[in-house]
Amino acid sequence: MKKIKKILLVLFLILVVLGIGLCTYIFHLKPKYEGEVKLKNIQKETTVYFDDFGVPHIYANSQKEAMTVLGYVHAQDRLWQMELMRRIASGRLSEIFGSVMLKNDKFFSGLGIEEASAKAIAQLDKNSPSYQLTMAYLDGINQYLEEGVTPIEFQLVGVKKEKFTIKDVYNIFGYMSFSFAMAQKTDPLMTDIRNKYGNEYLKDFGLNGEFNTTQIRNAKENPEEFAVISKSVASLLEKSPIPPFIGSNSWVVSPKKTKNGKVIFANDPHIGFSQPGTWYEAHLITPDFELYGCYLAGTPYPLLGHNRDYAYGLTMFENDDIDFYQEENKSGDANEYKTPNGFEKYETRKKVIKVKDSSDVIVDVKISRHGPVMNGLIEDLKNSNKPIAMSWVYTQQPIKILDAVYGLSHAKNKNDFKKAVSLVAAPGLNVMYGDAKGNVGWWATGTLYKHNKGVNPNFILDGSSGKDDIAEYLDFSKNPSAENPKWGYVYSANNQPEAIDGFLYPGYYLPEDRAKRITQLLDAKSDWDKEAISKMIFDNTSPVAPTVVQNLLLNVKNESLTANEKQALSILKDWKGTNNLEDVAPTIYNKWVYAYLKNTFEDELREGNFKNLLETHLVKQIIAKQIQNENSVWWDNILTKNVKETKKDILTKSFHEAITGLEKQLGNTVQDWKWEKVHTVEYHHPLGQVAALRGIFNAGPFAVSGSTEVINNQFFDFTDKGVYNVKGGPSTRRIIDFSDIENSWSILPTGQSGNPFSKHYKDQAELYNAGKFRKMKLNKEEIVKTSTKLVFKPR
Repeated sequence: MKKIKKILLVLFLILVVLGIGLCTYIFHLKPKYEGEVKLKNIQKETTVYFDDFGVPHIYANSQKEAMTVLGYVHAQDRLWQMELMRRIASGRLSEIFGSVMLKNDKFFSGLGIEEASAKAIAQLDKNSPSYQLTMAYLDGINQYLEEGVTPIEFQLVGVKKEKFTIKDVYNIFGYMSFSFAMAQKTDPLMTDIRNKYGNEYLKDFGLNGEFNTTQIRNAKENPEEFAVISKSVASLLEKSPIPPFIGSNSWVVSPKKTKNGKVIFANDPHIGFSQPGTWYEAHLITPDFELYGCYLAGTPYPLLGHNRDYAYGLTMFENDDIDFYQEENKSGDANEYKTPNGFEKYETRKKVIKVKDSSDVIVDVKISRHGPVMNGLIEDLKNSNKPIAMSWVYTQQPIKILDAVYGLSHAKNKNDFKKAVSLVAAPGLNVMYGDAKGNVGWWATGTLYKHNKGVNPNFILDGSSGKDDIAEYLDFSKNPSAENPKWGYVYSANNQPEAIDGFLYPGYYLPEDRAKRITQLLDAKSDWDKEAISKMIFDNTSPVAPTVVQNLLLNVKNESLTANEKQALSILKDWKGTNNLEDVAPTIYNKWVYAYLKNTFEDELREGNFKNLLETHLVKQIIAKQIQNENSVWWDNILTKNVKETKKDILTKSFHEAITGLEKQLGNTVQDWKWEKVHTVEYHHPLGQVAALRGIFNAGPFAVSGSTEVINNQFFDFTDKGVYNVKGGPSTRRIIDFSDIENSWSILPTGQSGNPFSKHYKDQAELYNAGKFRKMKLNKEEIVKTSTKLVFKPR
């Protein structure tokens, strides 16, 4: 008995020692939020106050010292995220994740982002403040990399530390620009549909902007399988450990429409959800500068920011800045291709991809006069006799992104700010602005262009004749914009801007749902305050869905309906378009819409391309309009011989399938089919895919309100399972009220830190999902009272 007790005591002591060791190790991995740090390249003591949500407020003697410290604290919380961000555009994820990332690396390494970055860096003015402050920021990152605690992800995956360079900054902006674009998902699929079935099948897609009736107002050959491009690019972005940029809302209300006579600014950029989230907040204060900003990992200047003088943010313009060209190889010589001036040799690049635990992979990239050839970069595009080249504004126009984002964050007035906006060739952004003087503004960025009349850039173009080439680049003065409009606000919801000089700029705009709701709410009220704006930014109501429902209801054959079907119809008939947790209608509606889409489009497209369609913006455009078209060719199921289905046949069949599916999924009591049971979000960390690590690295799952294309835009893929796993949504919600600037509000989806052992890893999740906010503090006395203190001393 004594022997057993001794063994148990020894085991207990071992467990205690292991527990103490584990706790010590975890404590060692946590970010340092108080104490002292010795830092090179600062001349005077710099103090950082980390507030109650982990936001650093950096008080420095100079901007250069502030930026050095910013780099250090940013890396302390987000070094793993920085590492991923700098690797994706250069095709270096396989080095740490192995062959599972090889497809991504092949594709991105061939796009030319690295080469375009190098060219832009070579032309930089090394004495400019934008360059000097960037180098200070990178110095801070690298000092943490050398001396700080190694993130646990580095240890688990086996990351070799390398210094960060300005090329990494440019590559990160390059990936951001690519993820904004939609042509790579859409053009090849539309070309495939046209080639297989003819133009009649494209009328319901609104390719010429005719579906976008709520427009942003300005104040100035043989069938070829191209759809593999759409499928492959969508898959690459889906599997990427870095979330793509998707859409956004923003509105800025002028003094004439606010209760306190001051500008109120609101912005919620929509980005794929991840853990950690996209933005890192930081507040910099020096004798000559102050800014509270939201930063991408590894970048020195915030894309969203404000101070006491002005505020700015962005949404995605959704303009078309990518075109695909089918080149024509010389007969018998695949190294030459046809141009308007005869045959020319392809430029070639050899890219080496290092793969963890495997041999290097060599990728030979061909480049035509239009851009890189996708054959070979996309695995399924194998027909080398039909080369498809990608023309992208970002890699073809001068890249001035560093000076642009520096200018946005250092503007002295509206004109300074507008000048910085004009420097962005790509990506296409809607940049929103408001200031303490009462100005509001919106400008679309991007080098816009026109093709010759009759050329439709929604399809793959002819690369050999020159007739489909870009005919004209437009001056920035022709970009859509509005400054201090008479109606009292500017806004964007990724919808189509009005025509400029009679030219409706082509793009991949979102449907009018959010735009219509935003303008309805803003037009109806002239005494806006911060609290009212906060309710609006969390609004869950669709102004379009109830109209769609009425069209659906008119087309259900009423004979032989079950009791549950009658109850479901009754619920939908009374639905006002809300998507709250307790609502039943959105559960029925989305299940019915998916069945309608499947029964309408899958017979022509087959399963793979139907899934591709569901992942484009086009499908969101289709629903409200195509459902009204009695004569749409899509209604007929081409797989049923000697039968021609009508709209009523398809919609009735889809309704029966939807209700039967919900009964199997959620039971026979219709009132139990609440939105909260099927609409959930989990914020995924790349290592959270390992079941044993999921609880450590992921945040959630949470039941959430909202839906796709409401202001509280929580977007998901339609599936036959009737479960809507939210993929992305507002990456932050910000409200800046110039009548009470020190009490402006923000919220992040999970938390400020990317360190899973930090108390700020997911401490905002419950507030975010409930539509609540926290302060973006500017008052030093309040900051000091609610913060821990970390002092950086010169070394």
